[in-house]
Amino acid sequence: MPTASPLIDGFGRRISYLRISVTDRCDLRCRYCMSEAMTFLPRAQVLTLEEIAELSDAFIARGVRKIRLTGGEPLIRRGVPELARMIGRHIGHGLEELTLTTNGTQLAKQAAGLVAAGVRRVNVSLDTRDPDKFRHVTRWGDVAVVLDGIAAAKAAGLQVKINMVALAGFNDAEIEPMLRWCADDGHDLTLIETMPLGSIDEDRVDRYLPLDRVRADLARRYTLRDIDETSGGPARYTVVEELGVKLGLITPLTHNFCATCNRVRVTASGTLFMCLGHEDKVDLRTALRTGGREALDALLDRAMQMKPLAHAFAIGDRAAAPATVRHMSVTGG
Repeated sequence: MPTASPLIDGFGRRISYLRISVTDRCDLRCRYCMSEAMTFLPRAQVLTLEEIAELSDAFIARGVRKIRLTGGEPLIRRGVPELARMIGRHIGHGLEELTLTTNGTQLAKQAAGLVAAGVRRVNVSLDTRDPDKFRHVTRWGDVAVVLDGIAAAKAAGLQVKINMVALAGFNDAEIEPMLRWCADDGHDLTLIETMPLGSIDEDRVDRYLPLDRVRADLARRYTLRDIDETSGGPARYTVVEELGVKLGLITPLTHNFCATCNRVRVTASGTLFMCLGHEDKVDLRTALRTGGREALDALLDRAMQMKPLAHAFAIGDRAAAPATVRHMSVTGG
């Protein structure tokens, strides 16, 4: 694919990673992510699969090398494997990797199709393997379905990374067992600090668990060897030597990664957010539908100058409003 001028923001950071939400809908209601009674986008406002593919083409032409499909839960939208094929045709021709983040509920049915489309790696959100706690945090989910999906993904040839949001008083005692399970099953594990996005039904201050504390606790029992490896995102990686497993830490609060940010996000309605922690945005859907590629490129240039230096995440003041009114599922997980 011919390459136009690269996407470089006002601070000299090159944008090479695009996260695209294919739907704001989800078949679970994780308590730290969504309220129980969500209002979702009317279907008419959601980009068609062909429009998502066209936006992907435009970003790849401007230097994006990695695309991640997200949601909501992306695999509940009909046709996502076909969308992956449309985008995946660029792998080796500008695009280096196409990945997907999922809650795992649909993986048993969709894993083979994803592999056929060119996807080689998926992130599965799994905060607990305890059936009762899983049902509580997701409000109605069945962890056995997710574990079956993970097994199917592995059998289909997908590399699986487990994403675990670290929650004080909920799953902090499960971090080491999850690490050992990942080591036994051949998965990587990434821990994520909870982020103040959208109004939810629980108190984030009570659930916030700083990952520097988790790392220090693990370091008392294991040898942790930091590595320079990157998956293109914000995680910092270390190898747990005794287990032979790679552990990632995503720390937007205790150790923010804004200085090297290479990411932007497109919502299911075609809104481009330059930062997860700010409300600044541009409407790519209208530009695409009314002005085509030329209008889209001009808007992307404008968006680069709007990208902020850093997010505004903070947890500690119970009376403080969330950093944004958007739930994580709206922007894309």
